[in-house]
Amino acid sequence: MSTGTAGLAEIAGHAGVSAATVSRVLNGRPGVSPSTRRAVLRSVDVLGYERPQRLQPARAGLVGLIVPELDNPIFPAYAQCVESMLMQRGYACVLCTQEPGGVTEDDYTELLLERGVCGIVYVYGKHADSHADLDRYRRLLDQGLPLALIGGVAPEAQGADRIAAPLIRNDDARSIELGVQHLAALGHRRIGIALGPHRFVPVIHKRAGYLDGMRRAVGAEPPQEWCRHELHTLEGGHAATRELLAAGCTAALCASDTMAVGAIRAAREAGYRVPEDFSVVGFDDSPLMAYVDPPLTTIRQPVREMSRAAVASLVADLDSSEGCQRELLFHPELVVRSSTAPVPSWL
Repeated sequence: MSTGTAGLAEIAGHAGVSAATVSRVLNGRPGVSPSTRRAVLRSVDVLGYERPQRLQPARAGLVGLIVPELDNPIFPAYAQCVESMLMQRGYACVLCTQEPGGVTEDDYTELLLERGVCGIVYVYGKHADSHADLDRYRRLLDQGLPLALIGGVAPEAQGADRIAAPLIRNDDARSIELGVQHLAALGHRRIGIALGPHRFVPVIHKRAGYLDGMRRAVGAEPPQEWCRHELHTLEGGHAATRELLAAGCTAALCASDTMAVGAIRAAREAGYRVPEDFSVVGFDDSPLMAYVDPPLTTIRQPVREMSRAAVASLVADLDSSEGCQRELLFHPELVVRSSTAPVPSWL
């Protein structure tokens, strides 16, 4: 059913807007907020009118995807999953990747808005930094732009001040507890951990999981020197592990698989065999970790499931006139391979 003057009036009444606004939406003209545009298009569908071809849902939609640097293999894995699932829904993905000293998240956001995206997925963005100003997201939501956030959320976003957008995150605290329990079951008591910078929310959760896990599995508070904070890089894992070895640790939990590879290198350079003399546990189960030497024991982050939830939440918000506020917590899985073994008998 095509829209005439009477149709415009009916759609306007159903959507609670003026006929002029309906006309602007159906003719693809600017000056209409994203939330109002969605309300008008929903009324068009509900009342049985035919959308103009250029406004057919999904196929013409652009969704922004902002991820951190691609050196850490877990982020390309997220990008691939999110992009693929958006395409299955009929949305084209505009991928934006960051690097130190390069284009910032805020700059990418402005660029995406200029390109007319209908929503943005942020993977471990500023919302995962406890020092960041979260008003950058609230301003976008106030403009009616649907968002989906993958990763941690800063403490001030909790309670009444939390961001009114879907938050999809892994249970980082429980993840590290699984690693501690695994190493403790192998007889390790001097278990250290290599974490990223203090300010990031996943790091805060991982540190809490480590301390709780050590209290329960080992029955003691670990000394401060067993907890090292470095960058999430090969070099960071290498530097942290040198300190853990000097502190007498027999095993290391690492906050990323990349750090774990650096940890293995540091242990071997110090004359330790992995896992016979020193055990290493990674985090993420990123691609190729089953093929490093030795194959890495790691905590698997459910990338595909989290990506699917982020896309489903975003698309649900695109189909609704109101934003969605929910938090989805995903459970990790310990993947045991060959980089962990019982504590050395000579200790």
